[in-house]
Amino acid sequence: MAARQTQQRTQTTQPQPPQQQTRENHVTTGATIWLTGLPSAGKTTIAYELAGRLRSEGHRVEVLDGDEIREFLSAGLGFSREDRHTNVQRIGFVAELLARNGVLALVPVIAPFADSREAVRKRHQAGGTAYLEVHVATPVEVCSVRDVKGLYAKQAAGEISGLTGVDDPYEAPESPDLRIESQDQTVQESAAAVHALLSERGLA
Repeated sequence: MAARQTQQRTQTTQPQPPQQQTRENHVTTGATIWLTGLPSAGKTTIAYELAGRLRSEGHRVEVLDGDEIREFLSAGLGFSREDRHTNVQRIGFVAELLARNGVLALVPVIAPFADSREAVRKRHQAGGTAYLEVHVATPVEVCSVRDVKGLYAKQAAGEISGLTGVDDPYEAPESPDLRIESQDQTVQESAAAVHALLSERGLA
């Protein structure tokens, strides 16, 4: 018995393996941060910049990229109002699931309709999960010049229709948790503004 107790005391005083130390240093407060805005507003770029900063601080972070969701989770959906709503609800479900389990879920997705975004917010509220809405309020004139995916050029050429903010509606948030004028600041400054909001809410 004495030998066994001595062995147990020895085990408890041994240093933790590096892997265990790293795991315990992770910050496990979860939340969904939804970055809404027009195509080419800078949502995804800001999200990835913020994700890198948060990971360096020990947070568990996932970026739910809209294009990847369309390919893998919402394949087959079109761009009607109903399909857009369904797509947003699917993303919202995954984000809430991640956030509920200690992940900061960054969602750079247009989500053009206010009722769709509100449904996602209510899902989070019902589960007691933190949810922040960030409006990347880049004007359409600036977005069309950036035109990261060439969508504005295709719309102007008549190759596509239903482009959000041009010939399809975008309902801008009236009272977002944060509004970013990305055309007036660097990506790093925009990400820092979101980080400051998270810190203010006790999430970073």
